[in-house]
Formats: sequence, C-alpha cells, structure tokens
Amino acid sequence: MRKLRTHELGRISAEEYKQTEKTPIVVVLDNIRSCNNIGSVFRTSDALLIEAVHLCGITATPPNKEIHKTALDAEKSVPWSYYEKTEDSVALLKEQGYHVFAIEQVEHSIMLPDFELNKNDRIALVFGNEVKGVQQQVVDLCDGAIEIPQFGIKHSFNISVSAGIVLWDLFKKFRYNS
Repeated sequence: MRKLRTHELGRISAEEYKQTEKTPIVVVLDNIRSCNNIGSVFRTSDALLIEAVHLCGITATPPNKEIHKTALDAEKSVPWSYYEKTEDSVALLKEQGYHVFAIEQVEHSIMLPDFELNKNDRIALVFGNEVKGVQQQVVDLCDGAIEIPQFGIKHSFNISVSAGIVLWDLFKKFRYNS
C-alpha cells in the first residue's frame, strides 16, 4: 500500500466544481467566533459538494487569512453569503423551500442516525456558537433539531467536528440511501 500523490487524486478543476451537481444542503453558521472553525466548515463543504454556506452575526467572512488557513481556498469554491441576523438567513431558506434544522441538544431532537431524508429534500443546517450553541430564537424558527449522540462526560463537540459528522452522514444519506 502506498500513499497517492496529489496528481493521482482525480481532483476536479474550479470550473468543473462549479458545474458539478451539489448536495442539497445549505450550512448556516450562527455567530461562530473562530476563523479556524469557519475555514474548516468551508473545506468540509467543498469536499461534500454542499450548496452554500451562510455566515451570520459575528461570523467572519472571506477574504480572511485565518479562514484561509484551514479552508485552503474552499472559501473561494463554496458559494457563501453574509446575514447580519441568523433569523434572516433561516427565513429566506424557508421561503426557498428548505427544511431548516438546528444542530443542537433540545427537547424532542432527532438523533442523527434516526434522521431520514427523501431524495428530493432540501435541507439547511444551523450550527451554533462555540460556547452558547444555536440561539434559542433561531431554534424556535427551525423545523426541528438534529442531535449527535454522545456517550462520554463532555456532551459537546467542536463546531467543525459537529459539521463534519453531520454533513458526512447526510451526504451519505442523499448519495447512497435515496
């Protein structure tokens, strides 16, 4: 077994990326403080062909060298937009026919393994602040909440880890289970 070289990975060009069918998911970042987390979400979104990222509130926007440090140009390939209020992003997405889910620990949340999709669904996922999570007023606007099962003493993941777990799970459900 040998590691593949960069030219063997079959990477598509930026132009091909733009033309590639996207996974019908929009990521909404609700007041994310860390540019490293933002960059990581962009990179994961690029890898999984996520439609777009909405940056809300205090969440930094590209161009930003700290975002770029972890995004590695994914901030240039994944479409993004900025909203002063997360509520405005959620309202727009709902108007556009997205089902909006907070990634949060709330009453009546759906555990990620139990979350089911139809192949025609359009999903928006709201990921919250590193300390406070998704704002309650944003949770109130969502169609539901998805929770990642956790079994240790900490019951929290870093936002970039949460995004990786949830986006990969839903990507698989859209691509392989529909």
